[in-house]
Amino acid sequence: MNFLPTELEEILRQTPPLRRAYLVGGCVRDTLAGLPPDKDFDIEVFGLDYEQLISALSRWGRTDLVGRSFGVVKLTTASGYNYDFTLPRKDSKTAAGHKGFDVEFDPAISPQEAAARRDYTINSMMYDPRTRKVLDYFGGIADLNVRILRHTSPAFTEDPLRVLRGMQLAGRFQLVAAPETVDLARRMKSSYAELAVERVREEWFKWAARSRLPSAGLRFLAETEWMDHFPEIKALTTTPQEPEWHPEGDVFTHTAHCCDALVRLAGWLDADMESRTVHMLAVLAHDFGKPRTTVRALKDGVQRIVSPGHETAGVEIARAFLDRIRAPLAVIDRVLPLVQNHLFHTETISDRAIRRLARRLAPETIEGLCLIMTADSMGRPPRPAVTPEYVHTLLARAHELEVRQKPPAPILMGRHLLPLGIAPGKRLGEILDKAYEAQLEGDFTDLEGALRWAEREIHA
Repeated sequence: MNFLPTELEEILRQTPPLRRAYLVGGCVRDTLAGLPPDKDFDIEVFGLDYEQLISALSRWGRTDLVGRSFGVVKLTTASGYNYDFTLPRKDSKTAAGHKGFDVEFDPAISPQEAAARRDYTINSMMYDPRTRKVLDYFGGIADLNVRILRHTSPAFTEDPLRVLRGMQLAGRFQLVAAPETVDLARRMKSSYAELAVERVREEWFKWAARSRLPSAGLRFLAETEWMDHFPEIKALTTTPQEPEWHPEGDVFTHTAHCCDALVRLAGWLDADMESRTVHMLAVLAHDFGKPRTTVRALKDGVQRIVSPGHETAGVEIARAFLDRIRAPLAVIDRVLPLVQNHLFHTETISDRAIRRLARRLAPETIEGLCLIMTADSMGRPPRPAVTPEYVHTLLARAHELEVRQKPPAPILMGRHLLPLGIAPGKRLGEILDKAYEAQLEGDFTDLEGALRWAEREIHA
């Protein structure tokens, strides 16, 4: 096993003071899981203090101390790469919150003592670049092989964020939590209030963008009872669905299947990280309105479970969830129209409707909506997991109308109205707004038709 960049291997092998330096954390875990490691390589150095570490690294490039309380020295080499070198530390919980720690750096700490302070066994492994062997003191390799998420030691309780980290790790690596870890996390449930919102958001976004089995993360939330902190999701667990349409069960079960379906779609796999995040959060939230709208009603002469208007009701509930984790506005503005319009296929799919849909979705796209609609359809096992025909139809017609990836560009512009005697000002803006609405309606499709429309409007 050797996954180090050549440059980093040279630094570690040719710097005697770094003879007790080990790669730690995600890069080791990901390599053992058969995944390409992130560009970030974390190296923990034993037996040195700050000054000695900085002195040893300085020959290789610029060193920056990233917060003395965190014990991180960032090395930037001539090639432009960054590597984080850390010193082993002892953290003692002194107060609530992620800043409530007394941090002590001790060069004499052993690698096993340092590994014991890491959250999960799969994150506690170290890699020795000299022997090219993994130091695995707590069975991380075995747990990774059988896909078990297990906390490393009682030190787990010192940071409640580790529970939410378990959610995204379960989703990313298709893990099932060990019973003792579930039990410990339950006992930590009240400490959620200590967490900074930004840290909560970071774990949700990792789950959304990187999961290979998102339902595993959602199940972890349910088993540990941390779902209580996300009432929009918990409400799905007690909301029934019509068995004929949803043989898979309640709304939470459906949502979990939909999330798993999304990560198998090429459009999601090939997307950038922000789009992955947006589309996963949209699938998570697409039925948030069902708990509020679900009733039993007579439909086609049969008593059925229905949720009329749940897509509209879900918008504000989804907004509340995203606001509470402080999702960026750029994400919120893309998620909400996907929730609002995920039942578009139940409408008449006309050219007019498609043009207006593209406008309603912006800055999201019809292609993005089709991913959500496909995942929604596939999340109903044992029904076949195939792309619905209405998605193929919508994509084809949107392509013909050139609105798959953006709304129609306005045909009539201000410069076209000036020769018609309309000066810049309020009236010009009103005419342009009205012209765009007429364009969406299909009243004209080219500039010649737009000018005829404008002549009629001006002289009406």
